Amino acid sequence: MAVREILKLGHPLLWKKCAIVTEFSSQEVQKAITDLKDTLADFRAKNNFGRGIAAPQIGVPLRIIYIHMPDGSFDGPMINPVIVAESKDTFELWDDCFSFPDLLVRVSRAKTITVTYCDETGAIHRVEVQNAFSELLQHEIDHVNGILAVQRAVSPDAFALRKEWEKFYKNS
Repeated sequence: MAVREILKLGHPLLWKKCAIVTEFSSQEVQKAITDLKDTLADFRAKNNFGRGIAAPQIGVPLRIIYIHMPDGSFDGPMINPVIVAESKDTFELWDDCFSFPDLLVRVSRAKTITVTYCDETGAIHRVEVQNAFSELLQHEIDHVNGILAVQRAVSPDAFALRKEWEKFYKNS
């Protein structure tokens, strides 16, 4: 297993826009995909949450995300993902992130988005997703664009430490 350290809030790489992948079969890209998969699985096993991770979170400045939907609807990498359409309908949620696991941020996300991406062979795909999957992809695509959930906060009081969130907001 190639479990990598997850960079934490404050690391400069998390604020940088990542490079477009052009050599899909390169050792660097294939290693990044494997490391993302292994790191996500390790984080889930230790923390009981997590559905996606982006390459910059493990120190790789490439436009790669790895998604594992617990319902089995998607499991694998998305390379060079781009949101090409989004609904005007939005919803708010408490967002969490591996790079600041003890902090939750209330954000607004589009209910439905359409994303184009490449798989690990370079084949282009287009997918329309809603609700939880939509929110997740927006979060992970933000990462490869150098944007963190803390920048998407809906208001100055839209932050909570996880223990406080569990006491005051979890069931609301």
